[in-house]
Amino acid sequence: MGRDPRRDLLAGLTVAIVALPLALGFGVSSGLGAEAGLATAVVAGAVAAVFGGSGLQVSGPTGAMTVVLVPIVARYGTGGVLMVGLIAGLMLLGLAVARAGRYMAYIPASVVEGFTLGIACVIGLQQVPNALGVAGPEDDKVLVVTWHAVEAFVKSPNPTALALAAGVVVVMLAGARLRPGIPFSIVAVIAATLVTQLFHLDAAAPIGDLPAGLPAPSLGFVDPSALGSLLPPAVAVAALAALESLLSAQVADGMTVGRRHDPDKELFGQGLANIAAPLFGGVPATGAIARTAVNVRTGASSRLAALFHAAVLAVIVFAAAPLVSRIPLAALAGVLIATAIRMVEVGSLRAMAKATRADATVLVLTAVATLALDLVYAVIIGLVVAGALALRAVARQARMDRVDLRPDLPGDHSEEEHALLAEHIVAYRIDGPLFFAGAHRFLLELSEVSDVRVVILRMSRVTTLDATGALVLKDAVERLDRRGIAVLTSGICPGQRQALDSVGALELLRAKGREYATTPEAIAGARSLLQRAGLLPAGPDGTAPATDPPAADRTGPDTLVDIHPEAK
Repeated sequence: MGRDPRRDLLAGLTVAIVALPLALGFGVSSGLGAEAGLATAVVAGAVAAVFGGSGLQVSGPTGAMTVVLVPIVARYGTGGVLMVGLIAGLMLLGLAVARAGRYMAYIPASVVEGFTLGIACVIGLQQVPNALGVAGPEDDKVLVVTWHAVEAFVKSPNPTALALAAGVVVVMLAGARLRPGIPFSIVAVIAATLVTQLFHLDAAAPIGDLPAGLPAPSLGFVDPSALGSLLPPAVAVAALAALESLLSAQVADGMTVGRRHDPDKELFGQGLANIAAPLFGGVPATGAIARTAVNVRTGASSRLAALFHAAVLAVIVFAAAPLVSRIPLAALAGVLIATAIRMVEVGSLRAMAKATRADATVLVLTAVATLALDLVYAVIIGLVVAGALALRAVARQARMDRVDLRPDLPGDHSEEEHALLAEHIVAYRIDGPLFFAGAHRFLLELSEVSDVRVVILRMSRVTTLDATGALVLKDAVERLDRRGIAVLTSGICPGQRQALDSVGALELLRAKGREYATTPEAIAGARSLLQRAGLLPAGPDGTAPATDPPAADRTGPDTLVDIHPEAK
């Protein structure tokens, strides 16, 4: 923190100016009021800055968390939200102890992009009532709230509120394009507040009175009897806090050179922040992508910037509460609508949609689920669908190709013997994974083998084999065996033996003397079986050739006793 304090202090001041209207807006949008948003930005911002795993992360109330909190406020009230935040903080500490932060790397980019798009839509729609200057109906479904707000506006239009919200949106979006370094959000909010005060625009409802300072720490909201019903929403809050915070930390790493955050330590810091914030009347907090990006772009180099951002907001809470209370709600709605629009990276969405059909499907599905359902459910749905599509793609890589026996035949053989072998023996090379997602297709292909007496399966290129794949292999051996076709295997790797042995497939192969170390040995074993069955001419002494090597680790006889008489 002592390397370049001047740059850190300047960055912290800039972030505080950007964060002020966002904290006020998210506090109002959550249903707990603007003071809850400010308390969260101050307390959670300071605690997470000290104990988190990223030196550049800025934490506070966010739009994604607001989306989760609205139905919790509607159902459990203010005390329930504070309790949910406290429980979620304890859960985050548990995730940190369990070192769960590393699993963030397994979330596909299509899920993250769809999640971000859905959140942006929800944040924008949540602001419609305040932007139109109408009272929002008591409902936790954002589409329903938006529809009723539009109906109310049509019946009783409020052009003042609409003009203020639209003006803030235009100033923020146009200003960011022309002068990216200027915090146009605070400029637009100040201008909107001055306009309403100078022209006495009563139609533009202000935030209302704010307490001059933070409340003293209190546990008065804790109700042990409500713990059971509060656990599910607490899980949702903890999951979202972990997801958004780690994603924001990754964004900060990507904007710098040589900086890497500690995901488990970041979860620990966010857990402490979410325990502390409710004690001062704050809402659950996460790492904030937009504020973190501003922090990095303005030259922050350490945690001092995030700490100073919290200190500046604390000064505003204690010294400027009367001024802040006059900000019109419509202006804050415009800030959040503009923020939602800027959250959507059109280039990233276009690239993701063009990448593969699976990526486009996951992106759209996650976004729609975020808008229509719960955010955590949306992420779960996106992960499940992405996983299923990935498994299907991996399963399709598995191939079973028929291969020529000639390169693997030991010794010199005539064309006539090659023809006889080709007539009675077929060899297949299995490439790729043989697991539950594609094993049954393999069974279907193998079961269609006909007009041969011996099938050799070359297993050395099987990359993955699970219990389902082992069962399918065993089933294929038994099916072909009943049809008088002997199945021999070669090149079974050590990693495949456990799965084969667990389902009895390895024992079946060994009992019949069908497991061989190499393909040439399996071919020699197949020739011996066919000679003893009378399907190939025997050696000069009436037995199998002396070059016939023994089967690897087999315990059963090397005969074709189980070849049906009609097969002979």
